[in-house]
Amino acid sequence: MKHKVTPFLMFNDQLEAAMEFYTTTFPDSEIRNVARTAKDGPITSAEFVVGGQVFMGYNGGSYFAFSEGFSLYVDCENQAEVDEYWDKLVKAGATPTACGWIKDPFGLSWQIVPRRFRELIADKNPKKVQAVMEAMMTMMKLDVAELEKAYDAA
Repeated sequence: MKHKVTPFLMFNDQLEAAMEFYTTTFPDSEIRNVARTAKDGPITSAEFVVGGQVFMGYNGGSYFAFSEGFSLYVDCENQAEVDEYWDKLVKAGATPTACGWIKDPFGLSWQIVPRRFRELIADKNPKKVQAVMEAMMTMMKLDVAELEKAYDAA
């Protein structure tokens, strides 16, 4: 299926390593097309899929940098899935920031979020939502048990 809008990521010179990490970390991922400036030269641009989402990538040089203004949101079924992706990112050299956010070694920010968090903050009781949000603000990696504890106590 051809997408009308595709995120385009500008890497310094790490496109190939980033694609390899992303496509081996997330299911439903693949490297589709690559372009090289020479037969055995480095990849300059590529089309790849991560978790079913199509991306275009380019090695644009040090002029380009990612910021937290753009992040990739990972919808995790449960705490085990949160732990799995978080651990894979940390093992690869990612830096945890706050509130379920983590910056990968290529500079791209990810949000690793358990589905239960979204369910809890969708509650009609604003005091419960506030308690969950306040608990989330104290966390690096999101912890479902602690979020539910805050919800139940509110």
